[in-house]
Amino acid sequence: MAAPPAVRRLIPPPRLRALLAGALALATLAWLIGFASFVEQAERRAKPPPYADGILVLTGGADRVERGLRLLAEGRGRLLLVSGVHGPTLAELTRRIGLPAHDLAARVTLGRSATSTVGNAEEAAGWVTAHHIRTLIVVTAGYHMPRALTELARALPGVALYPAPVQPPAMRDPRTAATLRLLAGEYTKWLASGLGLSLLMPGNAGV
Repeated sequence: MAAPPAVRRLIPPPRLRALLAGALALATLAWLIGFASFVEQAERRAKPPPYADGILVLTGGADRVERGLRLLAEGRGRLLLVSGVHGPTLAELTRRIGLPAHDLAARVTLGRSATSTVGNAEEAAGWVTAHHIRTLIVVTAGYHMPRALTELARALPGVALYPAPVQPPAMRDPRTAATLRLLAGEYTKWLASGLGLSLLMPGNAGV
């Protein structure tokens, strides 16, 4: 039975359908190639970062705050901002790694306004300006680092950014279906961030 005329007008001609199918196949292939590179980068172990004016920790995952506090205690940076803190005090955070809070209190700022990666970048921008930071170590999960650096570079022009990624529990067996879904979602958010579309992502592109 032939489709009604109104329906036939909505169906693209065969040549256009073929072009659309080819474009979709190419876009899918490009996404898969980029995703494979993204996964490889997320799994990569980073070298110790150079010394810097400041250290920025983006909360939202395991081991990030501990890594930032250790870098500060080692003298890798003179000041530390932990962005996106909701609840814990500095004493509670330092207790996790056996450091006394009073030794670090004058050098640590707990930022409590950020609720997303975009918010982290905005919070960091004010802190960087106030403390005349020109070089900054960035601590976050390896899979989150590309998007974090994209947003921070946009908010902090002229500031050198040195990644110090941590490998959260999810990345210790990165080939599971759950971890691949996490990485695929983060890769898509990173692509949106690169296009300046972070604010259009669900949850304002939160971590």
